[in-house]
Amino acid sequence: MGELTAEAVTDRVVPRTPRVSPDGRWVAFVTGTVGRAGRHPVSALWVAPADGSAPPRELAPATAENHAPRWAPDSGSVFFLSDRAERGTARLYRVGRTEGDPEPLTAAGISGYLPLADPGRIVVLAPDERERPADPRIRTVSASRPPVWDTEARPDRLWLLDSPTGAPRPLGDLGARHVVEVAARPDGGALAVLTWSVADLDPGQFEPGLHLVDPASGATRDLGTPALEASSLTWWRDETGWRLCYLGLTPPALVGGRAVFDVGDRGGTHRNLTFGMSVCPVELAETDGGPPLALFAEGLDTTVRRLDPATRRFTEVSRARGQLASLTVGREVLAVVASTAAEPDAVHAGPPGGPLARLGETALPGIRWGTQERLSYRAPDGLALDGLLVLPPGTTRDDGPFPLVTLVHGGPYGRYADRLNLGWYPSGQWLAAAGFAVFLPNARGGLGHGHAFAVSVAGAVGGPDWTDVLAGIDLLVDEGVADPGRLGIGGGSQGGFMAAWAVGQTDRFAAALVSAGVTDWPLLAATGELTRFEAALGGRENSPITHAANIRTPVLILHGEDDTNVPLSQAELLHRALRGFGAEHEYVVYPREGHSIRERDHQIDVLNRSREWFSRWLTPVRPA
Repeated sequence: MGELTAEAVTDRVVPRTPRVSPDGRWVAFVTGTVGRAGRHPVSALWVAPADGSAPPRELAPATAENHAPRWAPDSGSVFFLSDRAERGTARLYRVGRTEGDPEPLTAAGISGYLPLADPGRIVVLAPDERERPADPRIRTVSASRPPVWDTEARPDRLWLLDSPTGAPRPLGDLGARHVVEVAARPDGGALAVLTWSVADLDPGQFEPGLHLVDPASGATRDLGTPALEASSLTWWRDETGWRLCYLGLTPPALVGGRAVFDVGDRGGTHRNLTFGMSVCPVELAETDGGPPLALFAEGLDTTVRRLDPATRRFTEVSRARGQLASLTVGREVLAVVASTAAEPDAVHAGPPGGPLARLGETALPGIRWGTQERLSYRAPDGLALDGLLVLPPGTTRDDGPFPLVTLVHGGPYGRYADRLNLGWYPSGQWLAAAGFAVFLPNARGGLGHGHAFAVSVAGAVGGPDWTDVLAGIDLLVDEGVADPGRLGIGGGSQGGFMAAWAVGQTDRFAAALVSAGVTDWPLLAATGELTRFEAALGGRENSPITHAANIRTPVLILHGEDDTNVPLSQAELLHRALRGFGAEHEYVVYPREGHSIRERDHQIDVLNRSREWFSRWLTPVRPA
């Protein structure tokens, strides 16, 4: 059996963004390594028969970042974005499905695109080259005159490209609004266009707009204000005409679950189609104008559901153990990236009701994985919870008690699915390979149990969600799986908050890892990207920095220097507080990194450093 090294984790090739051809016979997808070896990422473009009858064939090699594939209407060629001409600048290309070299279609960089049913016509999202970045940048808020809001990034505009001539022209009357997403009606009619007021997350995402644009005339009309965080615009048709579905944040709270919304192409009420469901929609896919398909997170698993036009409810079509993602459909053939407890991510395709065929090989063959066990338990208030336990390879519960590391997921609107939990960050399989038992809890506030479960942490993070985590740890201690004297806790982002919060509340943990973690909610609301969303989660009293004087547990702090989501100031605060109190800790800053660590060498450092940190304080067992 092979050894699971940090290099093996970061160098493994993972698939992304599958796309089924309009005729349902082919799947295009992208592959790339987990870690980025150079300044810019690289990825390859592939095509494979949807039935898995032949191995994938490479259309564009991983010498540049090739991504965002989409099919031509005749299924004979694939469009994609690539920075092969100028690294860091994506341009549009087209390549034949069976032969030929990629053909460039745009001379300037673009942000997105959408081929139309009319061959040779493509909608493009790109800045107007005539609009230069403001210098100086001015933002004016006034009751007596229109606001001015200069953004650092130029807003994307809507263009129509006639590919034979390569001459784009402006499309629609959207004013100065930033174009975020576009979806073409399957019959060649109107374009649905999602916009923000400005390109900045705040206030842009808090001032969304939904519009219809005629691709022939450019005539534009509004469809009203969509839900916050609207995405995945999806056309479908019933007996009354064309309708539009999309994903968005369940109102009225800024914290909570996602919902599927629906509105007619003449406007009207944006109706929540998933109201009251105890599961969570995660992706939508168009089905040639028929009722859309959707992926739903349901506890530890994923279901495929179809909208019933008569009831306006989603009914189950098939159920998959573990995780499905990146849903795409063509001619009643779907493709997804799927993973189970013992199988890494791989592209699968087949009918919505199954079975699905795997396209190509999976990464890391020959590795003996830790045994992953599904957990079901109750919180102190009786709420049903789930999670996962990963034991060191070759061991069982009878070999316990083990040193136990609890890893809390980010979000809080995230989850641990019963998939192979392995990533560039400290993960269940990575720490299990080093001799730790790993607890992966799905506390309230997360994904997979409906809106009420998710919204319950609004303004109260570190409360019931924290006791949910503790209840799972107590269960594993009581059952003899976890050694109460060798407990660790860690996480990234929201999980990093929970780790920092935990060690300010109790001394029972022997070591902690805080990666890109929130330590001061009011400061984050004032300086981070998500502002009002962060303010809705916590305040001064449930900020870990408020309780830093109580910390006795050794803490490893990891943070990207250029993180704009959870700025470096959050880690700096914790570091200075712990230094002032004389608390044992290590503070590591990764230059050039944002909220996620991308550079290969930095990822290797994160993996090895975190494993060594927990090994130093918890003394792992040796896997059998």
